[in-house]
Amino acid sequence: MFRKQWQHLTLYMTFLLSGCVDMVSQNLLPKRCAALEQGAQALGMFIFLPLMVYYLQDTEGVELQSQVLLTQAMFLLTLVVTAELWAPNMCHLQLMETFLILMMGSWLMQAGFILYRPVSGYPWQDDDISDIMFVTTFFCWHVMINASFLLGIYGFSSFWYHCFRPSLKLTGPKEAPYYASTPGPLYKLLQEVEQSEKEDQALLLPKSSP
Repeated sequence: MFRKQWQHLTLYMTFLLSGCVDMVSQNLLPKRCAALEQGAQALGMFIFLPLMVYYLQDTEGVELQSQVLLTQAMFLLTLVVTAELWAPNMCHLQLMETFLILMMGSWLMQAGFILYRPVSGYPWQDDDISDIMFVTTFFCWHVMINASFLLGIYGFSSFWYHCFRPSLKLTGPKEAPYYASTPGPLYKLLQEVEQSEKEDQALLLPKSSP
């Protein structure tokens, strides 16, 4: 009775709990606990994955194929999130996590259009093998588009860093190299001038005194 509604409610409550843990860790705790946030995220994925596997038992045709592809991305994301519990600062895992989250989000929206509101206006046929195969083709397009999107962000960030970061370094504090440099001839000359002025002042003071 209302089993799909209970599945959705359980899923939403799990991610709501993960979001509350993030807010408490970042705003209320004296020091942010990243391990607690990652643990809550991993718990959400551990609950999400079996719910999706159970959801596959009541589907067929195009819907089954789209849900299988979503479950595949979700399984890989669960592995990555679990690995981050032991290696939280690995940029490769973070990049894979970002890519898989993009895949899940974009494919979930695409599955909504495929199942409930096709762009062409014609519903997909569950008994047509060409429609089922084209769902997999759609998924491969999403993989390439999301990979290109991440590559574009990385390329733009690298371009921005290499083009503007050196200029920021050059236009930064110019006095730093002067103070950090070794004393040169000009610096020694200034010291000698200051020393001679101090000696002249020391000689003039006794003469001016009564």
